[in-house]
Parts: sequence; structure tokens; C-alpha cells
Amino acid sequence: AEDGRRDRSPSRGLGDVYKRQVAGLVLASTLLSRGTNDTAAVAVSLEPGRSSLTSIETGFSDGGVAATYRLRGTPRGGNVADTWQAVLAGRSGAHPLEYPWVAEHDLPVTFAATLAIPPEKVLSKVEQRRQDPCAQYAVIAAREAWADAGSPDIDRDRLAVSVGSGVGGISTVIAQWENLRTKGPRRVFPLAVPMLLVNSPTAMVSLEVGARGGGHTPVSACASGAEAIGNAADWIRSGRVDMAIAGGTEAAVHPLPIGGFCAMQALSTRNDDPQRASRPYDVDRDGFVMGEGAALVVLETYDSAKARGATIYAELLASGISTDAFHVAAPEPEGIGAAAAMTQAITIGDIDPADIVHLNAHATSTPVGDVAEVKAVRRALGEHADHVAVSATKSMTGHLLGAAGSLEAIFTILALRERLAPAQINLDSLDPDVASGVVPYTEEAAQDCADLIRAARRGGCRGAWRDGTTRRPIGRAGSLAQTSALAPFSQ
Repeated sequence: AEDGRRDRSPSRGLGDVYKRQVAGLVLASTLLSRGTNDTAAVAVSLEPGRSSLTSIETGFSDGGVAATYRLRGTPRGGNVADTWQAVLAGRSGAHPLEYPWVAEHDLPVTFAATLAIPPEKVLSKVEQRRQDPCAQYAVIAAREAWADAGSPDIDRDRLAVSVGSGVGGISTVIAQWENLRTKGPRRVFPLAVPMLLVNSPTAMVSLEVGARGGGHTPVSACASGAEAIGNAADWIRSGRVDMAIAGGTEAAVHPLPIGGFCAMQALSTRNDDPQRASRPYDVDRDGFVMGEGAALVVLETYDSAKARGATIYAELLASGISTDAFHVAAPEPEGIGAAAAMTQAITIGDIDPADIVHLNAHATSTPVGDVAEVKAVRRALGEHADHVAVSATKSMTGHLLGAAGSLEAIFTILALRERLAPAQINLDSLDPDVASGVVPYTEEAAQDCADLIRAARRGGCRGAWRDGTTRRPIGRAGSLAQTSALAPFSQ
């Protein structure tokens, strides 16, 4: 690609794009129909060094919060590496559902993006029986993340858990209601109540690792996972705890949520072509694709991570949160609430919008939401939105609802680590209302960008991360620090 020819690979290195002066990366971001729920946005910034994350000798600010390990199960893979490679390759996780209840209820939508590796292949039968699927997913992710973190020998009074979920134990609710209705109260499972509670995943993860420093479950629809990470970072900064496991989980591939979303006309009905159903910004988009999974990160103080020789993937710099207060389901059409969350994080993180060059958007493929989010990004970043490479990864993973923000936080961290922006798939014809505000990043969208990636230092929205691979301080003269902003807006 050094001769200036267009790179047709699905994912392009951000540094390489700078060298050959080609951009296939300039923006688009999406907001599902979001009403009175919270808006959360996360930003990550990178001071590039070595491509491999092995060094902890970084120039983090005092009181920094480091993301040292991360893992989860998703529709595109049972671990981080598999999921990331599938996303970089542009492979969709959507497929027809084979559950008998699809035909039984005559559902208008017959496909979703389910887990690549079902929990029964990982958990014992006793664990499966005593945990709702949303808790199962969180426990699996927590185990892998904690092991990847080296199972730290930490004072459990200084360890917290923050796992968000939008729907919670819906499978347990329906199953036990059916038991009560058909068999009577004596046949209701004794653990039904703790299983159906939305904070069950937080409780089960706390039990798994023995965390006694506090447990919290944000329930703010699609912002839940991102909000959980922001909350955990605040606890660490305040001195309440030294370490936290944080993120989101969701197991809503169930006839009731699917039926409900169908009634809202929020889901794509492309039953004949599931893998091309999620198509953010496309003029023919018709709704999102239901997904499921869990995405968790381990956060700790920088001093703690350095002292124990941990691998640091990123630093969380700032966070912001807002609410539309507009409608229970529809987004505020001008993106005012969503922009407020981004602006808040940018301000708290002392981030110059001109330095933001990458954004992993909520990008759900809803007709109204896409346009509202584009307006939010434009409102928050102004003319600088023209120079932002945006990835719409839900075009491949589907929408994980309460786990969406944390999954895309991990994608953002990986984008910084490898200096690659995942390309969107299924964008055949760009919606003019989107094109007037931003430009989506697809493998076809290459254009001259000599000024696109230059002297970037930080970036912001809901939280700011920077990668942990170099000693050089952010903004060092002559260095190129790329920034990534993630905007997971709630529905």
C-alpha cells in the first residue's frame, strides 16, 4: 500500500493510513432509540509505542486507573482473540434461531447473534441450574478475565464488582412463572428470586472471586455496561477500592424480549439474510439484530498494576453520563443528551476534540437512532468529526443491549493496542442524512487524509483510555498518539 493504492482489507492500521495518506476511516456513529435511560460514552486515547502490550512502564497520570485484563464471550467468539479476529475479518455472528419456541410463537424475527460457545460447554450442570444465563455469561467472562489477570492476591475488602445488565434474568422469570401457573407454588425453584434479580450477575461474580469491596449493577438499558466501567473507575479514584471487575452481560435471546422489540419495530426483519441484517447508516436499514454475551474488564490503580508486574492494556482517563429526558423509546432527534455525555467526558479528561481520530459507535442500525447519534457526534466534536475514524462493530456482533458498551470498550482498547480500526460491513448505500454529518469507516471508504492523523494526544467520551505500551507522555512533541472514542448510547 506504500504506492498509494487503496487498501482493500477490511481493517486498516491507523498508522499505515497516515503513511500512505489514505483514509477509509472517517466517521459514523449510531444511537439506538434511546429515551429516558442514561447515556454513556467512553473514550480511549493512545500514545503509540510497541504493538505488543507487554510493558507497564507508562507515563500515566497520578491516580490513573489501568485496565489490566479483559475477556468475554460473544456471538463472534468464546474469547477475546477469536472475537477480535472475527470482527477484523468482517464476519457476522447472526444466524437463524433453531429453538422450538421460534415456530411455537410464530415470531416475526427468526434470527439473532447468539454465543459462539454455549455455557453448557464451560459450566457444570449445577452452575447452570443455579444461575440465569445472564449470570452464567458474566461468571464465564469473570473467570477468564481474573485468570488472565493472574488471579491477583488482593485484599478482598478492596476488590469491587460492577456488572450492568439491561434485561436481567428474563429466562428465569418466564420459566418460573410457567411452573407456578401449571404446577403450583411448590414447584417454583427455591433459587428463583436470586436468579431473576438484575444484580444476580454482580452477586455471582462477587462470590466467584470473593469480592467484598462492594457490588453494583447499573440498569440503564444499552448504556449499562459502559456505565458499570465508569462507576468502577470512580470507586478506584475515590480510594474506596484498589481493584474492580466491571462490564456488562445480557441473555435476552428469548421469545418475550424478541416479541417486545418486534412490537416496537426495533428489530430487523431480514429473516432471509441474517448476516446482512445489521447495516448501520445504510439507507435500507430496518432495525438492529439481537445479540447476547458478556464483556468484562479488570480495573485497578496504576500503582497496584505496576507493583505486581501486571500487563496494562489501557488507562481510563475520564467519564461522563447524561439522560435525554425526551421519550421512553425514541431518541432526542438532535442528539442533545448524547452529546452532553461526550462533552462531559471530553471536559473532565481535558481532551482536545481535534485529537480524537477513532470512535467505536453504538451503531445499531435503527432508522431514527443512526441519524440522532450522528447529530450528537457532530454537536460534541464540531468540525473535528470530519477527522474521526468510526467503527460500527454491531454490524457483525449484533446488539448485546446491556453488554454493548463494555464489549465495544474492549474493541476500542484492542484497536489502540493493534492500531487497527475494524471496518463496518453491510453498508451498500449511505443514508444521505448520515452522510451530511459524518462518514462511516468501511473498507471501500478510502480517501485522502493527509491531515487526518496528526499529533493526536487524547480523546474523549464517557471515559478516556490510553494504551499502556510506552513510557512517552501523552502529547510529547513529534509523537503520534491516536485517540479512540466509544459512544454506547442507551436505547
